[in-house]
Amino acid sequence: MLGKNSEEMMRKWWDSASEYYQKEISADKMTDVQYGPFGSSEKKLKLLGKIRGKKVLELGCGGGQASIALAKEGATCTGIDISHKQIDTARKNAENEGVKVEFLELPFSHIGELKPKKFDVVISIMALQYCIDLRALLKNVGNLLVKGGIFVFSIEHPFYLLMNPKDLRIKESYFNSGLKMQREKWPDNTVHYFAHYDRKISDIVNPIIDSGLKLETMVEPFDSQDKIWGVGYRKALVNKIAPTVVFKCRK
Repeated sequence: MLGKNSEEMMRKWWDSASEYYQKEISADKMTDVQYGPFGSSEKKLKLLGKIRGKKVLELGCGGGQASIALAKEGATCTGIDISHKQIDTARKNAENEGVKVEFLELPFSHIGELKPKKFDVVISIMALQYCIDLRALLKNVGNLLVKGGIFVFSIEHPFYLLMNPKDLRIKESYFNSGLKMQREKWPDNTVHYFAHYDRKISDIVNPIIDSGLKLETMVEPFDSQDKIWGVGYRKALVNKIAPTVVFKCRK
């Protein structure tokens, strides 16, 4: 019951926040996959390999920026997101950029419905903190990948989340993981509830191992210049702990 409630809360928050969020990252020209705040890009990290002709699934695609960038490189892309507003924006972005991408309104808990489709590559950019059951998702990703296919995902670095950006001190226990819900009052006086999952490194790595996927590399990139995601991040903290961590797995 809690899972369904938190999933619906995430949907409502992202439908409400979509317009603001898309304005915040409007500097993304959709010519490269940007892995996260100060987390560098695919053209620099080269995690996906040759993408032309590959079938790609993006989980939590938002406005479709990563899928559109890969479609421009010759991939056949499908993007899913729980938010109707985000999917609507993604479709408009694809049309404006002159590429064809299939965008579906679908929560993480339902990606098994994509079978019998198979993908060469699955990606997720800063979205799995909104995944309720990571073990189930990883199992489904394995079922959707072709043999030898890769899964690359980025999330907020668990260590970064522990820190208070104002005084650079640890604000809570690393072991205080799980579902977090915050009540927010926005400038227009409306009240919204932001739900997400904080996970320890072991909460991420062990489900990967149990899923049968092989963890090939974990990257903790730091790109000091970030004109797309960097809004609102205090450089004094970013210079000590990069906000983004990226994992590459293979079936």
